[in-house]
Amino acid sequence: MTPAANQYLFVYGTLLVAGNPYAAYLNQHCKFIKTGRFKGRLYDVGEYPAALADRSSRLFVHGSIYLMDEPDKTLTFIDQYEGITASEPAPHEYVRVLLPIETDTSALTCWVYLYNWPVEGLSKIVSGDYRLYKEQ
Repeated sequence: MTPAANQYLFVYGTLLVAGNPYAAYLNQHCKFIKTGRFKGRLYDVGEYPAALADRSSRLFVHGSIYLMDEPDKTLTFIDQYEGITASEPAPHEYVRVLLPIETDTSALTCWVYLYNWPVEGLSKIVSGDYRLYKEQ
């Protein structure tokens, strides 16, 4: 994967769930900055969500922005969780891209894991908020 010149990571799904060991890793090696969102759609894949960016969407995907203390190390670790390492068969279910994430005061460019497979047949999470969706 691409080296991490950017130190910000935006997460919107299971990496926000307490008890997830990868979420625990993020909390140990990253600093929560603030919440944010990007224009797009969120889907329920079953045990986790799938986000697609779409600048023309009226919907948003909501999540949290983290500042990584060691971006290359952290992203390598999270790449394993997301199944996008070189040892995984292609096409990968997710891709890691840089996206502008809107916050209450500005926009930050962050690494985001976006879904890379077809979404036909998946249920849309209209709120765009995975944690809220799981609580309901």
